[in-house]
Parts: sequence; C-alpha cells; structure tokens
Amino acid sequence: MFVRKDSYQMVKAVSKSKRRIATVSFSGIDGAGKSTQIRELASYFRHQGLRVSVVAFWDEIASLTNLRENAGHRIFKGEKGVGSPEAPVNRRDKNVRSWPMSCVRLLLYMLDAFSTRRAMRAALRSSVDFLIFDRYIYDELANLNLRNPLMRAYARLIMKIVPRPGVSFVLDADPFQARARKPEYPLEFIRLNRQSYLDLARLLGEITVIPPMPIDDVQREILYHALRALSGSVAERCSEPVALQKVS
Repeated sequence: MFVRKDSYQMVKAVSKSKRRIATVSFSGIDGAGKSTQIRELASYFRHQGLRVSVVAFWDEIASLTNLRENAGHRIFKGEKGVGSPEAPVNRRDKNVRSWPMSCVRLLLYMLDAFSTRRAMRAALRSSVDFLIFDRYIYDELANLNLRNPLMRAYARLIMKIVPRPGVSFVLDADPFQARARKPEYPLEFIRLNRQSYLDLARLLGEITVIPPMPIDDVQREILYHALRALSGSVAERCSEPVALQKVS
C-alpha cells in the first residue's frame, strides 16, 4: 500500500495528540473476508504507533450468546462451530426466518442495541486511538426482512439507540465464493443475506459498501476510508488541513 507522506504524518500525529477515538466497523456475509481485512488494518495502524483495539461483537457485546447458540443447536438441530472447507457445518440460527423467531430477534436485538451503546461508551473512555468492531449491530439488522416496512422502521429505531462508528464497512462478496471459504449456511440464505446488507446500506445511508475485488484492492480501499475517518478526528487539532490522496 502507498499513501502520501502527509497521510503518514497525520497518522503519527494522532498517536501524540489527545483526540476522540476513531472507530470503524466491519460487516458482511460469512466468508466475505472481514477477518483478513481487520487483521491487516489493525496491523497497519499499530505499525504507525497507534493503540488499536479490536472488539468482537458476538463475543463481547451480544447478549445471551450461549443461550442463542444452544437454541440453534437443540431446537433447530443445527451444528455448532465455525465452518471451513475441510470441515463444513450446517448451522441453524440466523437462517431460520419464521415469524416466531423474528419476534424473538426483535427483542434480542433491542437488548444488543443497548449493550452496543454501553460498549461504545466504555471504549471511548479507554486509552486506545483506533477502535475496530469485528461485526456490529448492522450484522443483526441484516438478518431481518428489510423489504418489510415494519422491519425497516425497527432498523431505524435501533439506529437511534446505537452510536454510529466513524466509518462502517460492508464487505460485499460473491455468495458462492463466500460459502466455499466458510460453508455454514445454505447458498440461498447467503444470497438473501447479502441482499439484506445492500438493502440496509441503502436504508441507513451511512455504510460504505466495498465491492468484490482482489484482497489487495479491498485493503487499499479500506485504508483510504479509514484514513479519512482519522483525518476528521485530527483536523480539529491541526493548524492546517491534512490532505489525503486515495491509495493506489
């Protein structure tokens, strides 16, 4: 990756200044490459001397996770674990879209919204410079049928509760290729889930969708938007505006 020198100086200035924390979230269908991009972005900013924290939404924010996973296993007879090409699994949780389960989700997601709000506030009081969310409340809203007006209204309500990250990414991906990397859900559900993410991005108007591209190109695009988020935090304390050039 290549960035202009003034972008590099901007990043160095962040580590020395008192500033509000820059926040980024990553969302998308399973197998879209989020873990790889999060790891690369965190490594880049740590190399620049920034204090980076990665928050895993499912492990550190979501409510009643054990109950939810056990319900998918016992009630719907789904398998546990993370699928891989060598060891695929057949999960039955977010891909169950019956009306009773949708009602349960509405309650759980409301709990998660307040949990997300608390987690964001706690993180913003910490000593880190750059906060990365590995999934966010968006990944739950994408499990809803956003073609339904009631579900769209619910999504807007949730976003009145939840703080918005400085930059929110949805990594788009070809469903067939994503399932090949992480075989956990039926292909038809992955297609529906991908469309829900795109619908959510249009509905909220605050999510940056990164189209399917080679890994290095995705990395450059993410860094460009992440640097813009940092520049907004730093500009308030800079005597001159910091110029950015899209990485190439």
